[in-house]
Amino acid sequence: MQHITLDNGLRIVVNRRPGQVVYCGLAVDAGTRDQLESESGMAHLIEHMSFKGTQRRRSWHIINRMEAVGGDLNAYTGKEHTVYYCATLRQHLSRALDLLFDITLHSTYPQRELEREVEVVIDEIESYNDSPSELIYDDFDQLFFPNHPLGRNILGDAERLRQYSSEDLQSFVRRLYHPSRMVLFVLGDIDIKQVERMAHRLCQSEGDNLPQITREAPLSQCPVSNVQNDKHTHQSHVIIGCKAYALADERRLGLSLLNNILGGPGMNSRLNISLRERRGLVYTVESSMASYTDTGLWTTYFGCDHSDVERCLRLVRQELTRLCDAPLSSSQLEAAKRQLKGQVALSWENGENVAIGMGRRLLHLGQTQTLQQLCDNIDSLTSAQLWDIAQECFVPERMMTLVYK
Repeated sequence: MQHITLDNGLRIVVNRRPGQVVYCGLAVDAGTRDQLESESGMAHLIEHMSFKGTQRRRSWHIINRMEAVGGDLNAYTGKEHTVYYCATLRQHLSRALDLLFDITLHSTYPQRELEREVEVVIDEIESYNDSPSELIYDDFDQLFFPNHPLGRNILGDAERLRQYSSEDLQSFVRRLYHPSRMVLFVLGDIDIKQVERMAHRLCQSEGDNLPQITREAPLSQCPVSNVQNDKHTHQSHVIIGCKAYALADERRLGLSLLNNILGGPGMNSRLNISLRERRGLVYTVESSMASYTDTGLWTTYFGCDHSDVERCLRLVRQELTRLCDAPLSSSQLEAAKRQLKGQVALSWENGENVAIGMGRRLLHLGQTQTLQQLCDNIDSLTSAQLWDIAQECFVPERMMTLVYK
């Protein structure tokens, strides 16, 4: 894996892998967190509108450009970044990069297209509102990061979205969409020098003399402990969470291993065994981590009958207490490491996920990581380290609970 920086600040990372398919994209250091208070949903709306017209192309030409050669073009918006990415045959890489730079640097956000696309986003919002198992995560973020950009809903709200003009979107892009705030990532059988030449041709803007974007620091801890919202749902939906570690924190990997033990994708996770397999109380129970540049959030979610909420909460807390009361045995630790390394290795077979991951890592951390390096870091974790992390994160006084009933 190699990476370089162009004179205009654009960073390029290339992971050479044999095969006919290449995965490429642009990771932009601009997300929901970078919106002003008056810009609710702006980052996500720009992601949609980037496909609706540029100085050289209309919407149809953008849609058809990669589809015509069997490629796939897509994008998504996060709290701290927006990613535009493409999968295509190797011989069409130049076509893909040309389109990616065009939609990120030269979009025009036509007003007529904007008025239509806003209604599409509002439909997306309404669809999301109909799914309490997804909506509860946004509500939890708002409670955990009150009056802070990290607590903002990525999709925004319908009333504000309908007020935006083309100039509003262009203003956001002028502020944040610059080569020095982007990473070009490519995974495939291609040399970094070839990618560099393509990037020089497609991204010739001069270096940015822009003020550093400062992100507001989050609160050190959540302000409330238990909240219940009456949603009149068929079943109860519950999230328990606590403050976790930032992206660069060395303890984050240890928490990731503990998270996998508790409620990761394996059917043998402790929470799945306790709540579903042994007692049949839930259909879904899972835990997850969100890591940002300066903070993080750990959560576990389950849905159950209204009458079973307290019992399920008690069982979840028992599993957290088990990790706090005693360190993992050597056999438990080795089994957990073996499982996580296997899951990671399997995930690295998905070229799209690997490509996006290396782009995000260089964007936020300024570094890359190989599969072997990651596995070596997992192997270096000790029971004592994990016990310290559990005792710091999983104690009751650090936990916040949100219940939909």
